Amino acid sequence: MEIPTTPSIAANRPAPEHRKGGIDWPIFWISGGFFLLFLIAALVNLGWLSSVVDTAFGWATRGFGLYWQVLMLATFAVSLGIAFSKLGRVKLGGIGQVPSNSTFNWVVIIMCALLAGGGAFWAAAEPLMHFVNPPPFYGVEGKTYAAGVAALSQSFLHWGFLAWAVLGSLLSIVLMHLHYDKGLPLAPRTLLYPLFGERALKGPIAAIADATSIIAVAAGTIGPIGFLGLQIAYVLHSVWNVPDTITTQALVILAVTAIFTAACIAGLEGLRFVCKIHVWLMLGLAAFLYLFGPTEFLTTVFFKAFATHIVDFAQTAMYRGDGKWLNSWTLFYWGWFIGYAPIMAIYVAKVSRGRTIREVVVLLSIAAPIITMLWFTLVGGTGIGIELKSPGAVIGHGTQPEALLLGVAQAMPLRNLISALFLFLSFFSVVTNGGSMAYTIAMAVTGDRGEPGNWLKIFWAVGMGLVGAVLITMGAGGVSALQSFIVITAVPVSIIILPSLWDAVRIARTMAAEQGVQ
Repeated sequence: MEIPTTPSIAANRPAPEHRKGGIDWPIFWISGGFFLLFLIAALVNLGWLSSVVDTAFGWATRGFGLYWQVLMLATFAVSLGIAFSKLGRVKLGGIGQVPSNSTFNWVVIIMCALLAGGGAFWAAAEPLMHFVNPPPFYGVEGKTYAAGVAALSQSFLHWGFLAWAVLGSLLSIVLMHLHYDKGLPLAPRTLLYPLFGERALKGPIAAIADATSIIAVAAGTIGPIGFLGLQIAYVLHSVWNVPDTITTQALVILAVTAIFTAACIAGLEGLRFVCKIHVWLMLGLAAFLYLFGPTEFLTTVFFKAFATHIVDFAQTAMYRGDGKWLNSWTLFYWGWFIGYAPIMAIYVAKVSRGRTIREVVVLLSIAAPIITMLWFTLVGGTGIGIELKSPGAVIGHGTQPEALLLGVAQAMPLRNLISALFLFLSFFSVVTNGGSMAYTIAMAVTGDRGEPGNWLKIFWAVGMGLVGAVLITMGAGGVSALQSFIVITAVPVSIIILPSLWDAVRIARTMAAEQGVQ
């Protein structure tokens, strides 16, 4: 069956009626109204709200967990199959289109936007938490060398090939063809066009696709904003005796919100600027950790953990043994990344025009995951190596996620300087992620009909910051409830992205024929 876009849509397809005027107001009010209702419910009865979210979370992971595991594996496999066939030479965004960014800038703005949501915070926390309490699949004793290898291998699964592949490889192929070649909106609803035709562009299908995708990514972005306030306030108190109060936490959130709002208003140039700050800070800290940390241990443990990850790849990806552990770790991550996927794919599509399918897939499904694994090894592996040599030197600061990054920094030479630099890194991680997502949500609401209005970018940037600030007044529970909600929204989103498994292949074949790829 042919994709309905090919015969029925002109290259310069006019905007659907409901998008004339720039903004899809029903989607704007549904998604914005959700966060208002969530805040009201949290303020009235946070315990009840958390209970409802926990119940729905459990239902989502029980009913869809296995499906998500298969979906993640299938997306990775299909993306590699397309990229390394002749279809990989297909150019996305139009024949003769020249990339608007240098390769370095392109890699930087994609890596920072996609990794920044949790890479700085979890690079120390997850490996060290698995080191203390090893994943059940490996059956090793905690706080041993074997536990260190298992901890990094499990972290590689959660932040590696599968996580990155679902965030834009196949979805970007579908969106870039339908938007740049066929004139459809650059919005989540467009992913369903090959299946439903015009019905996907308006009415309930469009509302569900766009609203759930926007709510999911906004919830997943607000979570790191809120936790940043808790983390920085904790470190400032632990190292420099600054009072760890709600005022300190709120000031941190207001500062980060002001900066990523300014970057968002500046558009892609502003986002590119903060991404460069972020990436150079990461590179500097990575070099310092490798040179002044347990260098020999880091070198050997990376290759051992990577080899273990590859050997056990399919088994760990499909692990179904310990349901409680699976829900807390793997399925939480899969729900988080799946919820992010449509909006992230819009961002990738926006900055990747003129790239080939092979370039996009190799970056997202291979290069970016390996870079992420190296980063987790340098940060989390440094903590593990130090802990093996001097037990308590790192985890003695506490086993909470926000304490583990501090433990690594405080165990290094120039500990207060390194602690401060890691604080800046966490700060700019949220700046790049928050700014990129606010910009992309604004694009999704308008369908990328030109540059989104500044007021719309400000609404989402400031709105996410204020929600995060209000939620932390209730403690970590309010932020956790919202971040867990992304797993619930992943249920409809995982259905929205399913057709890309076959639509991306058919679209790639269509473009190959149009471009004369032999």
